[in-house]
Amino acid sequence: MTNRVETTPDTLPEPVWRARAAAHAARVDALIGPYLAGRKRGIKHPVIDFLFTYYSARPIQVTRWHPGFGTALEHGDEYLTLAGYARRDDGTVAVTGEFRDARASLIGAIAGLTGATASRPARFGCFGLHEWAMVYRDTDTRHPLPLRLGAAGTDAVVESMPLRCTHYDAFRFFTPEAVGRNATALSRDTQRDHEQPGCLHATMDLYRHCLKLGPLVDGELLAASFALALDARTLDMEASPYDLSSLGYRAVPIETPAGRAEYVRRQTALARRGVELRERVRGVCRHLLPESSFHQAPSRMAVSRTRPIEGLP
Repeated sequence: MTNRVETTPDTLPEPVWRARAAAHAARVDALIGPYLAGRKRGIKHPVIDFLFTYYSARPIQVTRWHPGFGTALEHGDEYLTLAGYARRDDGTVAVTGEFRDARASLIGAIAGLTGATASRPARFGCFGLHEWAMVYRDTDTRHPLPLRLGAAGTDAVVESMPLRCTHYDAFRFFTPEAVGRNATALSRDTQRDHEQPGCLHATMDLYRHCLKLGPLVDGELLAASFALALDARTLDMEASPYDLSSLGYRAVPIETPAGRAEYVRRQTALARRGVELRERVRGVCRHLLPESSFHQAPSRMAVSRTRPIEGLP
């Protein structure tokens, strides 16, 4: 098998792609520059660490810019040390067709999951209680932070409202006592049947999809998905049972009507941003495997300006 790129990609002149790479680095630095500096000194951060530890990512995967599949770089020899790249006959450097083809099943899985998620109405009645369910009636916590309401107060909040989690990768961390309280018993096998675009974690997973696709995705899409995941993670933790005031975060007290209303407003805004990015991720998948029969259900947000949002107090 040849190691050459089989398509005829567009070519970016060196000044153009270097400017895009510099803009990407500056964008990421503006988002997490201080965090990365602290990380190098061994400082832990219970909010932002999640975007690297849970998603098994290294900072370089976020800070490095890629042109994406179908775009070649003039004088891009520095990319030849990276997986997936090869020199073309004209001297430019691009991601190979072999690299794409080896990830066909992954591309199809991402296309299928994002398509299924986009096909459903967004739901906003969970209030971020998944984080509370992870410590319900348990003496251990997932983060070295105090609980705002204490253990008993945290348990009382879980018992005062229904659990409506639709995301398996949050549900799987529920305590045994919380599992049976969820409206639906979730599993990995049925994940595609329940994912919906209002879920914070389904929105954060757009960043996961871009990470898994690696150099097949352009840096601008990765940066946008990371910025959205960072904002979603911020709300995720601000609405959690933990006291993050020592880190400069303000609590969203979902145990109160005002807190639940704020959560829904911010959750809705994040979901709307996710609609566009989810469609961009699906567009990349269609570009990568144009002959695949992906589900083409349109992205939609079932939120009317005149109809009350589900779960809004």
